[in-house]
Order: sequence, then C-alpha cells, then structure tokens
Amino acid sequence: MKELVILGGGTAGTMVANKLVRRLNRHGWRVTVVDRDNRHVYQPGLLFVPFGDAEPARLVRPRVQQLDRGVRFISGGIERVNTEESTVSLDWGLALPYDQLVIATGTSPRPSEVPGMDGPLWQESVFDFYTLDGATALRDRLATFEEGRLVVHVTDLPIKCPVAPLEFTFLVDAWLRHRGLRDRVELVYVTPLPGAFTKPVASERLGHLLEERGILVEPDFLVEHVDNDARMLVSYDEREVPFDLLVTVPLNMGADFVARSGLGDELNHVPVDRHTFLAKGYDDIFAIGDANDIPTSKAGSVAHFSVDVFVDNFLDHIAGRPMTRSFDGHANCFVESGDGKAMLIDFNYDVEPLPGSFPVPGIGPLRLLEETHTNHLGKKAFEWVYWHVLLPGHPIPLPAHLSMAGKHRVPAGSPPSEKQEA
Repeated sequence: MKELVILGGGTAGTMVANKLVRRLNRHGWRVTVVDRDNRHVYQPGLLFVPFGDAEPARLVRPRVQQLDRGVRFISGGIERVNTEESTVSLDWGLALPYDQLVIATGTSPRPSEVPGMDGPLWQESVFDFYTLDGATALRDRLATFEEGRLVVHVTDLPIKCPVAPLEFTFLVDAWLRHRGLRDRVELVYVTPLPGAFTKPVASERLGHLLEERGILVEPDFLVEHVDNDARMLVSYDEREVPFDLLVTVPLNMGADFVARSGLGDELNHVPVDRHTFLAKGYDDIFAIGDANDIPTSKAGSVAHFSVDVFVDNFLDHIAGRPMTRSFDGHANCFVESGDGKAMLIDFNYDVEPLPGSFPVPGIGPLRLLEETHTNHLGKKAFEWVYWHVLLPGHPIPLPAHLSMAGKHRVPAGSPPSEKQEA
C-alpha cells in the first residue's frame, strides 16, 4: 500500500485529506494527517474575540472530527522530513514513510523575531490577535482601556489574512465610538507598506475610510525593536511611534521542521511552482495553503481555491500524467469595516481588486469594494459554511479561477463613478 502523508490538520490539510481519501483507491493508498495537537481553530473568528463577538471555546473543535473516517490521524510534533529516505520523523520517535508528501503546516506569528516585542509588556500592553490566547488576552485588556494611544501595527509581509489588521483597526474604531471613548483615544495604523491600501483601484475607492475615521497612518515603517521602557515602536530609520496599547501582527513564519529539513526559504515557507504547488526540486512533495511561498494572500480562500486545483493535478501526477490544471492566485476576502458593514475584494496574480458584484453579475448579492451590510452578513455566515461544507470537502459553487463576470474595469485616473463592464 502506498502512503500519502499530509503534515498539518488545518484548513488546507483537512480539505486535501477529505477530498483525496474519497478519490484514491483505498486498497492502494492510505491517507494520514499529522498535527501537533487535536485542536482545530476557526481562525477568521479570532478577529471578533477581542470585541466579545465570538466566544473562544466556540471556535475550537477536535481535528479528528473534521476528518473523513477513512483518514488516519496521528498527533505529534514534526522533527524533520528526510527527503532521501522519504520519511517524516516525529518528536516521540515514530518515522512515517511516504510515497507522496503534502506540507500544510501553515504559518504562525513569531513575536520573538522582533527584539523586545515579547518582552515584559507582552500581553500586558502589547498584544496580537492571531492566536486564541492573544485574542482572549486582548479582549480582557480592551475591557479596561478608556483613553490613550492605540497603535495597530504590521511587522512585515507575508502574513495570514493580510486585511485582518485593517479590519481590526476599523472594528476597534467602531467599538470605541459605540462606548463614547473614541475622542479619548488616538488611533494609529503602522504598516511596512506605502499605505493602508496599495492596489490603485482599491486605494482610490477605500483610502478615504481611514481619514474619515480620524485614523492616522504611519507608512513605510520597518520595525527594528520595541522599547518596553519608553513604550515605543522604533524603526530601522530611527522613527519612533509611542503607544499606550499596541496591537501588533508579529513576523509570520512557517514551521521550524521546514528549515531543519532544508525545504524552506528564509521564512520557512516551501518554494513551490505557483501553479501546481509541487515543491521545487522534488517530485514527491507538495506544499499547500499558507505553508508555501506563492505570491498571493495567505488566506482561507486561497486554500479553498488552490485545493480545488491541486486535487485533480495530484491524481494526474501519481498516475504519471502531466499536471495540466493551473492555479491563478485567486483570492477573495471580506474586509470588516465596523458598524455592521464589510467590503469584499476578489483578485488573483494578475488582476487587482475591482468594483462590481459577486458572485452573480449584476445581482450579487455581495458588492466588491463597497461597504454593505450584506457583505458583513456574508462574512458572519461563512463560519457555518467553513465547518459544514468547506472542511468536509463538499463542493462550493464558486469557480477556483477568478471570473471577470460582474467586475468593472476602471480606466486609470477615472473617478469611482466611471466603469466599464468586464
């Protein structure tokens, strides 16, 4: 019997396992998922935890319950992949042989990579919300925060869900307003990018949102260290951003075993062909989801669309046929903007976010690059879709590749009212 080993039981790994176990010959292949624990976290829900809009316990379910009964689950830390022997070594001594390996161990925040970030102020005045513990600790601190300087900060890219820091900024602005505290809090958004929105069309249509809300933007800020005594972010060019409360997105890195195995780049992401996800230099290793280095968002939608492409390619690959399907970098993301509204962006490697309707041209019901309550409802409803449709591997009636139907091409420099049907 041949062995398909999937490292990581998060979104991408679970989807791959559930889809492939139904399509592989069960007498010819065994599908095994390996993860360090049995806790599957619904990560999009972490954004709402600091504001009391999501109960932390509700966001966690056993990994094994999300897997098809035909999938074997093994719990353990991954020490390394021995590519010469085609084995995976676990921290409790087991060596798993593989015929094909899928790395889906994602990426995670590393506050220790920035000097001082995880110092004495960590989870006292410095918080992240990309982990369950961090989001919960931030919820408790926000409950007592009534005035001062609140700084939302991104260390560097790539990060999981790159719009999440902006979403948090909009949500905390609304949260403070609803409590009558906004005039007592200076809100600052600090980014390593040239601005909050960097794609031309999105910047033209959405850039005003921060200014209208009185949110200051500190662009092109590459943090060198966090000064705990002075309560400041300090950049490499010696700019200083003081804070009373810092909500940061630390450097995101892939799993450490990737580095130990000689499979990763400087951030422990696996270099792959961006269309097929086959690891460069290997014929028996793929990397899916946030674990690879493809140049698009590290978002759940990318995992969804890429897995749809990957599964058919993988079946061709193990049958000795060419992989003819090609992933185009398709991603779409809801962007919460506060007050029960959200925006939606839909793009790929070559097409920037454009205005229009989604998924049905002219009908929607979702609107691209617009704030609507319907978009917000779409984001909130996705939690049910995630647990009951997406993870189990059931088909979702959305194309894996970007569709231009319903999108409006915008001539350079044109006002928002001008558009051309794609």
